[in-house]
Amino acid sequence: MKTTYLPTVMAGLTITASLFPGSLAMAVQPPESAMKHNKPNVLFIVIDDLNDWVGCLGGHPQAQTPNMDRLAARGVVFTNAHVQAPLSNPSRSSVLTGFRPSSTGIYGLAPGIREIDATKNSVSLPQYFRRQGYFTAGFGKVFHDGSIPKELQKDEFDVWGPAPGMPIPEKKFIETPSPIKAMDWGVFPNDDRDQADWITAENAIAQLKSRPTDKPLFLAAGFRLPHVPCFASQKWFDVFPPENEIKLPGYLANDRDDVPFFSWYLHWDLPEPRLSWLKEANQWHNLVRSYLASTTFMDSQIGRLLDALDESGEASNTVIVLWSDNGWHVGEKDITGKNSLWKPSTRVPLIFAGSGVSSGDRCSQPAELLDIYPTLLELCGLPPNPELEGHSLKPQLSNAGAKRQWPAITTANRNSHAVVTDKWRFIQYADGSQELYDEQNDPNEWTNLASNPKYKKVITGLKKWLPKKNLPLAPGSAHRILEQKDNTWYWEGNPIKNEELPD
Repeated sequence: MKTTYLPTVMAGLTITASLFPGSLAMAVQPPESAMKHNKPNVLFIVIDDLNDWVGCLGGHPQAQTPNMDRLAARGVVFTNAHVQAPLSNPSRSSVLTGFRPSSTGIYGLAPGIREIDATKNSVSLPQYFRRQGYFTAGFGKVFHDGSIPKELQKDEFDVWGPAPGMPIPEKKFIETPSPIKAMDWGVFPNDDRDQADWITAENAIAQLKSRPTDKPLFLAAGFRLPHVPCFASQKWFDVFPPENEIKLPGYLANDRDDVPFFSWYLHWDLPEPRLSWLKEANQWHNLVRSYLASTTFMDSQIGRLLDALDESGEASNTVIVLWSDNGWHVGEKDITGKNSLWKPSTRVPLIFAGSGVSSGDRCSQPAELLDIYPTLLELCGLPPNPELEGHSLKPQLSNAGAKRQWPAITTANRNSHAVVTDKWRFIQYADGSQELYDEQNDPNEWTNLASNPKYKKVITGLKKWLPKKNLPLAPGSAHRILEQKDNTWYWEGNPIKNEELPD
C-alpha cells in the first residue's frame, strides 16, 4: 500500500533526516574538550495523547508498557498527575513556559508562545537550560507542531531535530464521520522503521551518542503515538487478545444525565467519533485494541532510548522525566478524544527517575505538569526561575509520602477549570455550572455530587483554588473556543441559544 506522511515540522538547523526506513539523522559531533561538567544531564520524554492506560498506573487491565514501568520502578511515579490543559498546544505551552493557560490566554491550538505578549519573551524550559550552560537538543514533537516559527527555532534548542509526521495509508482503514485522514486506526505500517516514533528515537539516540563532553546535555524526545492515527504493525496487535476479548473502559449508559449541558461545548467540535458511532459501526473494541497496540509500540521506542542511555554510561548522572500532554477518552462519558475536564482527559503519566530521585516509589499527592519546570531546575542545581507558577516536586522525589498543599488545576477554555485533590474532583464551568466527584469512592466519576447540599462546604473549600487570573482569548486563538460577550455565549463565533448543540 502506498504511504504518505502527515505534515511535519522540520528545521534542519543542525541535522537532517529522511523519512525512509533505516535512515538516521547524524548529529553534528560537538568539539572534544578535556573539561568535564558537573551537572546532571536531562532526558525529557514527551508523549502525545496518552491517558492512564499504562501498566504502572493501572488505567487499563490489559495495558502493556514494560519500558515505562521499568522507568517507574527506578524512580517515582505520580499516580495523581494532571495536565494544565486537555489539549496539546495549551498543555505544552504551559509546561514549556511555566505559566497556566489562564495566565496567558492560550486555550486552543493557536497561537504559539512567541506570537503573543504574555509569553513572547518568556524563557522556555530548554532556553533556561541552554543559558545555564547546557547543550540542548529536541527531536520529534516537543513544542506543539508549528507553534514556533522556523526562524525562531534556533533560539529554543542548539539542535532542533526532525519532527517526522505519522505514516498515512493511501486509503483510510476506518471510514469515520470525519474525513480527516488521521482519524483512523489499525495494522499499519508493516515495518516499524516507517513509524515517526521509531525515527524520533533513532535521531535522539544518535544525539546521545555524540553528546558534548564539556557540557551537560538536555535531550528532549517527543513521541506521537498513541495520538490518532492509532497505527502499529501486526506484532504489536499480537500482544493483545482478539477484539472480542479486549476489555472496554468503564461505562455507564446514563452517565451524562447529571452533567451540566455546558460541558458539551468543551469537546463538541472534536473530529473523533462519538461513542454512539463506534457502537453502530462495531468499532469500539477495535479502537481500544488499536490504542493499546500503538501505545505498546511507542513504549518500545522509549525502551530503545533508555537502553541507549544505559549503554552511554551516563544514566546515573541523568535526570529523566516522562509525561504526556493530555489524556484521551476511549468511550467514557460517551465520547472519544480529549478537551474535557474529566479524568480520562486530565490524568496522565508523570515519572521522574535518575539522579537525585528515590527508586521505586509511588506518590498519590496531586501533581501538575506545571511542576516539571521548577522540579528540573532544583534537581539540576540551577537557580530558580521566579516567574514560574508551578511548585517543585523534589520533596516527593525524596519522600513520596510528603504532603503537598496544592491541588492540580486543569483549564479548558477561559473560566472553565477542574480542581483535583487526593479525594475530590471539582469542576466549575464558565457559566457557573458545577460537578463534584468523590475520587476515592467513585473513580469512574459517575455520580455528580455538586447539587447535594451535604457537600457545600467541600465545594467552598475547593473553589478557593480556582485561578483568580483568567485572561481573555489570546490574539490569534483558534479551534474549539468559547467566548462570552454582553452576557451571551458564543461558540466559534455563533451565539449559543436554547441549549442547542452546534452541527
